[in-house]
Amino acid sequence: MSWSTVHVDARAEVCGVLGRGAPVVFVPGYGLTPWIYRHALAGLARTVRVFAPAIPAFAAVPGKSLDERTVAEGAAWLGRFLDAAGLGSVTLVGHSFGGALAIRAAAVLPDRVARLVLVNPVDGGPWPDVGGAVTPLGDGSPRERGTALEEALVRRMLASVDTPRRTVTTDGDPAPELRTDSIPRGLDLDESLDRLAQQRLPAALVWSHDDQLVPRASVESLRACLGGTSVFTVAGGHGWPIADPECFGHTMQTVLDRLPLEVVVS
Repeated sequence: MSWSTVHVDARAEVCGVLGRGAPVVFVPGYGLTPWIYRHALAGLARTVRVFAPAIPAFAAVPGKSLDERTVAEGAAWLGRFLDAAGLGSVTLVGHSFGGALAIRAAAVLPDRVARLVLVNPVDGGPWPDVGGAVTPLGDGSPRERGTALEEALVRRMLASVDTPRRTVTTDGDPAPELRTDSIPRGLDLDESLDRLAQQRLPAALVWSHDDQLVPRASVESLRACLGGTSVFTVAGGHGWPIADPECFGHTMQTVLDRLPLEVVVS
């Protein structure tokens, strides 16, 4: 991955760039940098040109809570980034909490986002229970250690959000207790999802069946909100793009091949 500088709001911002083809903008999970995804993005870039900007106040900001303002500002910043980078209509891909930002950006930038792909997205619905233990990083195969590393990173960023919320089990049922470690107050994506459904934006969901953070019920809820869009299921945990970059590359190629480029406005 090569790094370029893009001037947004009179500031020099770093953006990873690789590959050739139609432009795809990748939004990483909250608190994570594009560098962590470099192997996954190399696989994605086999058939497209990937832009992975480090979004201010979203990428690698220790201790900062994810809230409505951060998501809204990140979505608006993406629009200015597209202008500064000279990009027209793009495919937007968001992983984990990056999915929430991608949803908001696609809704407020309808002329700039041609397609939307949400990978293990965390949205504004019931949130995952992150109280469980993480597999020790020294145990298991390299792939298992990669999965454990990403799970640890995701749990760390979830722990930075400190507003009360209700947890859910991996089956989608409400957990019996209220925790106080993880949901951004007022993060409501319903309006954004309604806009996307009305726009009939070509969209796809990708989910891994061993995800202990995002239950299948949450993915099905998003699917319904987006008008019954396709769901692609793969093996692995929440951090499978990092743990298995080869699979990520092949999966994304399949997803993008099946998504139309035209946006139909009702």
